[in-house]
Amino acid sequence: MLKISHLRHLLLASLLSISCAEIVNAEPATKLTVSVNGIRHQKGEICFRVYASERGFPMSNTSEVQSGCTKITGISVTKVFSGLKPGNYAVAVVDDQNGNHKLDTDFFGIPKEGFGISNNPTVSIQTGTPKFSKSSFVVKKNTTINIFMKYSLDP
Repeated sequence: MLKISHLRHLLLASLLSISCAEIVNAEPATKLTVSVNGIRHQKGEICFRVYASERGFPMSNTSEVQSGCTKITGISVTKVFSGLKPGNYAVAVVDDQNGNHKLDTDFFGIPKEGFGISNNPTVSIQTGTPKFSKSSFVVKKNTTINIFMKYSLDP
């Protein structure tokens, strides 16, 4: 009877150690901090979209993995995104002055509001919309990026 009791304890301890080992091997939690600088307006909000692939980048508001807006309180704002899996991401931001949470453009597709993209690529009529591959960066445990607002296309 004593041997069966020891066997149960040994089996229980083994199962607990296996489940603890699985927890240790889980993917680490990440934190992406995005700082946006060079904001010209003191009203409205900066809207952020985090993309994990080229699908929809940078204009779609349905293919991002995380998004959100932050009220403008000065010439820079910061937003933190948690729980992303480690990997490649790109971020697009808009200085949303009219509250519609998207980048407004004119008849020719030229932005009427401020915008920014991770890695701060050149955006002009010649270069067109930046590609995910040029704008993406690696997110590890804690990653911080800086985006500079643009209020016109680059020359």
